[in-house]
Amino acid sequence: MRSGALLVAARLVNVIVQVGSTILLARLLGPYDFGLVTMVLALTIFSPFLVDLGTTDACSQKASITRQEISTLFWLNIGMGTALTLAFAAASGLIASVFGEPALFEIALVSSLTFVLTGLSVQHYALMRRAMEFDRIVTIDVGANVIASVVAIFMALSGWGYWALAVKPLLTLGLTAIGAWISCPWVPGRPRVDDEVKRMVRFGLGVTGFTLTDNAARSADRLALGYFFGAGTLGYFQNAMLLYNNLLSLLTESLHNVAISALSRLREDPVALKRSWASALSMVTFASTAAFAVLAVTGEDLIVLLLGEKWAPAGPLLCILAVRGMAQGVERTMGWLHVVAGRSDRWMRWGFMSAAFQILALAVGLPFGATGVAISYAVAMFVLFVPALAYAGKPLGIGIKDVLAATGPQVVAGCVAAVAGCAAAHLSLADLSSFARLVVSAPICFAVYLVVAVGVFRVTEPLRLALTLLQDLTAHRRKSVG
Repeated sequence: MRSGALLVAARLVNVIVQVGSTILLARLLGPYDFGLVTMVLALTIFSPFLVDLGTTDACSQKASITRQEISTLFWLNIGMGTALTLAFAAASGLIASVFGEPALFEIALVSSLTFVLTGLSVQHYALMRRAMEFDRIVTIDVGANVIASVVAIFMALSGWGYWALAVKPLLTLGLTAIGAWISCPWVPGRPRVDDEVKRMVRFGLGVTGFTLTDNAARSADRLALGYFFGAGTLGYFQNAMLLYNNLLSLLTESLHNVAISALSRLREDPVALKRSWASALSMVTFASTAAFAVLAVTGEDLIVLLLGEKWAPAGPLLCILAVRGMAQGVERTMGWLHVVAGRSDRWMRWGFMSAAFQILALAVGLPFGATGVAISYAVAMFVLFVPALAYAGKPLGIGIKDVLAATGPQVVAGCVAAVAGCAAAHLSLADLSSFARLVVSAPICFAVYLVVAVGVFRVTEPLRLALTLLQDLTAHRRKSVG
């Protein structure tokens, strides 16, 4: 729990830095600049999964591992990263031709370095996660993000235009690699492929199969919007998605490595594992659903206040995406169960089914533009999230009833709170300024959420766990100081 709280706190700092830098960059650059770079980023987004090949989760899940096995995985990551860098660089001209934007040639050529830079830190991060040394990971992540953001803002001020956006992720990866090698002074040796390495790679390929198909479905919207509606529309959608994804990663994705490291130690005790999983999921759902309900109510005003009036069309998109987040915040935790059960093959199969369903939703919504896509994706996620966790939990004896018991009341409370908050914002508070409306509507939404979740459904365990964690962290800090 301490590790999870540390990672969430660090991700919060990263979100503040990310959002803060986006605010400044959005005021210095235009929707076209963001849309142009997003066309390439929608392709390079696959780099962590293609280069990692699921070996990070394989390393965390394995009971014991040798230096030689880690060295072999390291050289596998480097080899894959180098090959993908060369392939992506060779495809730069094709990318520019497909989108009809000549500037994409140079952007894609430079962005191809993403793949090889990713490979430099994969196994060093895996070793630190395995040892639960999340304090080191936090320091590296925050430091790299801050420095890269400052450089990007300086470049935008100096007239570099869209290059400020293109260079930022590369600089972040480079600084991350430097920090990882300093914090984890392990030097890879000669590779040797044995049966155990093959088993880990097979497990990792299952994880990669899911992440590739999942991210293909998630980036298909940006590729389709950029192709059919142009860089301007894509720019609005991208910045709405950026704020949404930052909140999603803060509340759920940052806990993935902590959860699998902790739950993997309970595999021999199914009762304790199920109990711990339910408590953790209930607490994550309680926090994420409340946050997304508030964002659904305040999204339009938040966009205008943060990015300026020229970004107002992104506001309704953010509100719709926030509704989707109440379900996706739950759905993103399914990886805990797949990895702990050692069934990456099932995770991969679910990835194919989920991706097909989401692409179908994209096809339904695309004729109606960015708004249609956002609505279709929200509906699709509410259909998928319970089956996703029930399917993941089947090998561990976890079913639909368990998922609904841990998450159902919170999701219902979030939907009720979002409706009540939106009604108040658009009917009773419509004449207020954006700032005043946000300040009033957010507490109304949160109060309704607490009344329904705690007062009606009696969901009190997340509050009890939060209080226990706070007391534990306070005692741990006092002991450290003493």
